[in-house]
Amino acid sequence: MSTSFTMKSIKPLLLGAALMGAGFLTGCAEMSLLSHTASEIKGPAGSTKGKVNRGSYKVGKPYQVDNIWYYPAEDPNYSETGLASWYGEPFHGRKTANGAVYDMNQLTAAHKTLPMPTDVRVTNLENGRSLVVTVNDRGPFVHGRIIDLSRRAAQLLGVIRNGTAKVRVEVIKPGDVRILAKAETTEEEKKKVTAAPQGQVQTASLEPPKNVKSAEAKAAAPKTQPVQTAPLEPAPVKPQQSVVTTKPVAESEIFIQAGAFIEYNNANKLSARLSNLGPTKINQVLVNGQDFYRVRIGPVYSVEEADSLLAKLINSGHTNARIVIE
Repeated sequence: MSTSFTMKSIKPLLLGAALMGAGFLTGCAEMSLLSHTASEIKGPAGSTKGKVNRGSYKVGKPYQVDNIWYYPAEDPNYSETGLASWYGEPFHGRKTANGAVYDMNQLTAAHKTLPMPTDVRVTNLENGRSLVVTVNDRGPFVHGRIIDLSRRAAQLLGVIRNGTAKVRVEVIKPGDVRILAKAETTEEEKKKVTAAPQGQVQTASLEPPKNVKSAEAKAAAPKTQPVQTAPLEPAPVKPQQSVVTTKPVAESEIFIQAGAFIEYNNANKLSARLSNLGPTKINQVLVNGQDFYRVRIGPVYSVEEADSLLAKLINSGHTNARIVIE
């Protein structure tokens, strides 16, 4: 993507139709969808299985969009939390930033700084779904979004209904296995039945009780006509329906990170200046052996509130401010 993009203009009715068309229902339908996708994207990192339009390798030079500079670079240890969005129809069939043709039905994404193509694992922190996608485009250039998913990726991750979601994005390292989910038992596993334990059974004849005629005496008695009984029909067993459930990976909250400083005093000064925008806090973290003090505002309780607060910070000169999930 080379321009900013938002899907808010899509009518709710069309969104609902898209969901139904994708077969994104609960129960077996959803389970089958996940299993089918898993078989398509299974393979080592860098594999071309699934016919993803990967394009040519490109890191790119620093670039500026809306007065904000971005610095593309290789980062094999990249791991970040934030908000994901998605893009679809208006860009379908167009060239991406590294020359691939964007196909909204493939598992791809746009990122501001990672090399292209790069495989990343995106985890929806709100429902626990995880998916590997290929970064082959630049974006999103809407403030506060860390990745723009293809329509198909957004469907599978459960992002498409709300348009955004809290996510974790991690670069896939060589040798990592690209598996989405295993949602149903294979035919081979179904045929494997654990044998019931078997023990030896011994039999012995017992003496008849006193005052009871022996079997030989009974044999001489007149035989009675056996009663004809119909065999019992086994009760029908209803097949158990498997249901795929989703749940948050962990409780998470949205914050706005206004800046990060090596000197605590600088962080403290900024925290004091921003206190009129909301509750602020300073987090100390160790990055590559260096202590940093991060100034964050929040928590905020909606994406709309986070977007508004981020815009205020950027417009007041804090161009490195960003939305983070903690």
